[in-house]
Amino acid sequence: MKFADLHLHTIFSDGTYTPEELVKASKKAGLSAISIADHDTVDAIIPSLKIAQKEDIEIIPGIELTAEHEGLEVHILGYCIDYTNKRLQEKLDFLGKNRRERIYKIVDKLAALDLKLDPEAVFEIASEGTVGRLHIARAMVKERIVKSTAEAFSRYIGDKCPAYVCGFRFSPAEAIGLIKEMGGVAILAHPYLIRNDELILEFVKQGVAGLEVYYPEHTQSMINYYLGLAKKHNLLVTGGSDCHGKAKPEVKIGMIKLPYELVEKLKEARRK
Repeated sequence: MKFADLHLHTIFSDGTYTPEELVKASKKAGLSAISIADHDTVDAIIPSLKIAQKEDIEIIPGIELTAEHEGLEVHILGYCIDYTNKRLQEKLDFLGKNRRERIYKIVDKLAALDLKLDPEAVFEIASEGTVGRLHIARAMVKERIVKSTAEAFSRYIGDKCPAYVCGFRFSPAEAIGLIKEMGGVAILAHPYLIRNDELILEFVKQGVAGLEVYYPEHTQSMINYYLGLAKKHNLLVTGGSDCHGKAKPEVKIGMIKLPYELVEKLKEARRK
């Protein structure tokens, strides 16, 4: 059987693997296909495709777009997208600027809690990647403000924590629309974080075609539940490890091994 992991990150967003390291590690993990779904960027796709040819592994062009719905952060995965489209890059440049602005806002909130963090320390860790909260968490560990990235999220920068800032300028409908405009298929990432079935179905009405059912933080009962929801509403089923490399060392490439037949269904949906 062939297996896939459709949710992986590189140094072009908040992962620690280069495209070459990620492709080789995926091959070693026994995967036949992967999708690099970096946050709000497609910069890793072309270098990954070049390496993947040598390693005989398939790359499904992907992205993880960040949106906001009434203060709730929502992640929409886009698969089989036209990653060379100029309009897409214009939108991603806008989101990149938005992300940088968000870093300053979060750092200001940390300062109000008497936690001093230089935003440049965050940007240094992010380098040329799209900057996000995981970079802040890593900077907080480096500066010995917290002992782990998990502590940074649970105490300060996680959803509903005192230094959390949402502030994304895309609505889920806009993110879904952009993915569809690029010829891609929109999938709701890690639906357990939504905790609202009515809202999930609202996103379906807006164009979400499937759910990321297989996910490391989904219990078996959650998986069964979302499989049932997908079947009831004729939705695609996808999955992935959401591996960020050393930034989240407990999450490994291939922790989720999606049967390749589900990748084929994803491709079929794009052709419709």
